[in-house]
Amino acid sequence: MMSISELMLIVFLINLPFGYWRCSAARFSKKWMMAVHIPVPFIFLLRILSGFGWTVIPLLLLSDVAGQFAGGELRKLEAH
Repeated sequence: MMSISELMLIVFLINLPFGYWRCSAARFSKKWMMAVHIPVPFIFLLRILSGFGWTVIPLLLLSDVAGQFAGGELRKLEAH
């Protein structure tokens, strides 16, 4: 059994490479949509397998967005 903070960290880390990828795509393009949505089934499975109910979804969404943002910022830092 994992804690909520461990689950949030895993979700954040899953989204880092996808945020990095998303940053190179045109907004709302097919590539952009894939970068945003591919991690979702994995996060769903993690939530189910971890035994947490629906109440952790806002925290996981926050971790998801933070990972996407951080990945995009890493790409921008690399470009400079």
